[in-house]
Amino acid sequence: MIQDNPTHYDIIGDIHGYYDTLISLFEILGYEYRDGCYRHPSRKAVFVGDFIDRGPKQIEVIDTVRAMMDAGQAYTVMGNHEFNAIAYVTEDRKYGGFLRRHSERNRRTHQAFLDAMAAHPERYDELITWMKSLPLWLDLGEIRIVHACWDPVGVEQIQKNYMFGAVLLMDDLVQAASDPANPMFEVVETLLKGKTIKLGDGASYRDSVGIVRHYMRVRWWDADATTYKAAFIGPPAALSHIQDDPINGDHLIEYGHREKPLFIGHYWMQGTPMPLAANIACVDYSVARQDGHLCAYRWGGEAELDAANYVTVPRLEP
Repeated sequence: MIQDNPTHYDIIGDIHGYYDTLISLFEILGYEYRDGCYRHPSRKAVFVGDFIDRGPKQIEVIDTVRAMMDAGQAYTVMGNHEFNAIAYVTEDRKYGGFLRRHSERNRRTHQAFLDAMAAHPERYDELITWMKSLPLWLDLGEIRIVHACWDPVGVEQIQKNYMFGAVLLMDDLVQAASDPANPMFEVVETLLKGKTIKLGDGASYRDSVGIVRHYMRVRWWDADATTYKAAFIGPPAALSHIQDDPINGDHLIEYGHREKPLFIGHYWMQGTPMPLAANIACVDYSVARQDGHLCAYRWGGEAELDAANYVTVPRLEP
């Protein structure tokens, strides 16, 4: 747990290379560029990861976030896209090749970052090294941040097996977590991509980028979501392909109402931002969609989260 001086935080959602939109959000939030980075007189920024892929200014986003972190003006956690970028260039010690296959599908989802690295090859190793330094979660004393799902069992397993003090042994963890036969695969998948379950009766749907899925992400925080359709989180158009049958097995991860506020990203939410529970808020409102928004939650010490504290800006880039 990081013990910070008492402060207020702006928790900012997945950016995905949309630098101009990020600067627009900073301006609305009252951040100014001064002494080498964006700063606020009384607040700090907290980023939920997924800085890369999709948008046109990959390096600019990373350099902006890094400068804020180096100046003590921001915290961040790793997103699944940073983890995938690490795995994409890391040799597989066990099976050979790379930990993340260089398949057509994986290249397509990673193309914007690969193009940026082709234009600036001298930055590639440095940026991957920086990504490896990012924590998988943050506990700032009064709030918690993770990219997709707070799984206390998974957190404990990583602390026990892949941390030396406060240092994450990322080179070892990425090897283990990229192997579906290793228990750490599911642990890291849950933290960075959320809880998933297999659809019944051979059902499938297409996700937001057109990939056919036979597994679905679930509303792991929602005890009332007891059927596949009620628990589904994904493209609204896919709901017609999700059965309304009861879910067999445990698909929930308990996060009690008395736990400190938790902030997540990842889920491509749409519509008017609102907390998922009294103490859980998602700040990813689909900036990678043409009609999407970049979102922040302005936390000021409250135990019960309030929809009025969301701030969003529409995506500026075409």
